[in-house]
Amino acid sequence: MARTPLLLFLLLLLLQRHLYAVESAIGVNWGMLSSHRIPPSIVVDLMRENRIAKVKLFDSDPGILRALVGSGIEVMVGIPNEMLSTLASSQAASDVWVAQNVSRYLVKGGVNIRYIAVGNEPFLTSYAGQFQSYVLPAMLNLQQSLAKANLAGYVKLIVPCNADAYQSASLPSQGTFRPELTQIMTQLVSFLNSNGSPFLVNIYPFLSLYQNSDFPQDYAFFDGSSHPVVDGSNVYYNAFDGNYDTLVAALNKIGYGSMPIAIGEVGWPTDGAASANITAARAFNQGLISHVLSNKGTPLRPGVPPVDVYLFSLLDEEQKSLLPGNFERHWGIFSFDGQAKYPLNLGLGSGELKNAKNVQYLPPRWCVANPYRDLDGVGNHLKLACSMADCTTLYYGGSCNAIGDKGNISYAFNSYYQLQKQDSRSCDFDGLGMITYLDPSVGDCRFLVGINDSSCSSIGCGIFCGLWIMTFWVFMYLKVLGSL
Repeated sequence: MARTPLLLFLLLLLLQRHLYAVESAIGVNWGMLSSHRIPPSIVVDLMRENRIAKVKLFDSDPGILRALVGSGIEVMVGIPNEMLSTLASSQAASDVWVAQNVSRYLVKGGVNIRYIAVGNEPFLTSYAGQFQSYVLPAMLNLQQSLAKANLAGYVKLIVPCNADAYQSASLPSQGTFRPELTQIMTQLVSFLNSNGSPFLVNIYPFLSLYQNSDFPQDYAFFDGSSHPVVDGSNVYYNAFDGNYDTLVAALNKIGYGSMPIAIGEVGWPTDGAASANITAARAFNQGLISHVLSNKGTPLRPGVPPVDVYLFSLLDEEQKSLLPGNFERHWGIFSFDGQAKYPLNLGLGSGELKNAKNVQYLPPRWCVANPYRDLDGVGNHLKLACSMADCTTLYYGGSCNAIGDKGNISYAFNSYYQLQKQDSRSCDFDGLGMITYLDPSVGDCRFLVGINDSSCSSIGCGIFCGLWIMTFWVFMYLKVLGSL
């Protein structure tokens, strides 16, 4: 009898999803690799204000999930690749993970968790097969755990795949999965299909342009191309459709040509590379949204657009790895403090983007190069500042690349100063730095002021998260012992 309210709640959520399926096709990725975090409650309010009805997370951070309680936003929680081996080898560990990260939140008035992302691009070529053998066993255990919790029909398992999982010699119709993945992809897609989950893929036309100097720039966008790809009777005028249909062809070759497809990540950065700027990002993202919501589909799937599209990303993350390039920290449609970077209509009846409200900043002061000191010995200080803070806008293609040597020094000093929560000692640099109350921003080069997150400092949040993770694994260990 106790299950009846929950079943009724889930039924109502399913009905709500059906009613709003077309309106809420555009979601966002919300990452947390930033030292300048606005409170999760403000981020959730930002999404609601902009009528963003779907969010994809990369983990199951309890602070984020608590902020999403009662929001109605459809949530995809994530399992990091590093956890796959444990979940693959232990049903008890899987049971505990579902109990701690799904069941406890999926209650009446709670968090509308619809998907669990099992790993994050676990088949990526650069991982050299490190995680791929764990994916299916982990999914089987998680499916059992969901069934035990009476959630298997509502919460769907999904695997975010990088587009490098499939390939084509030259044309979309020739698409196939990488040979070493053909067997596991066939098994994976069979599992997804039998459980009503779509195939989730990350597509980045920007990277195609960034990595290949011969790539036609107009083919990366949606306004038509002077270099279309002709594939028999089909003509491709943009890279997104070409990539998407390469996946469709690959799915068709393993017997699942009508498999629903969702886009887990897609977007365009605004800084950190010559082709990464606000004009290009706006053109790409607006073109993508209009293209998807037009329901035109693609040449191989006319009239059948992706079931969901998650923009990458909601906010900038200045702690992301720079291995892909300096642009990696600038994917947000909003800056780190929730301010819209450019006008964008998400097609959800909300008009242009609205800024975050009630953001608490540190005082309006900056650290700059001392104009009265010889700066010849500044090299080591710059290395220190930029090894910890974000200086990616200073390099070629960046918005602060042309502000001069002293401007570069000031920018680096200030980035470090704000990272250190404006501790006056962090602006010393052996007397080469000084604090100013005049905004040193120049043109499009913005000198940031940090977020006042004293209610949950980086150290405090880290301790809390560490304690939570430790509690989870202690609980899991005790449960495993109890099952022996």
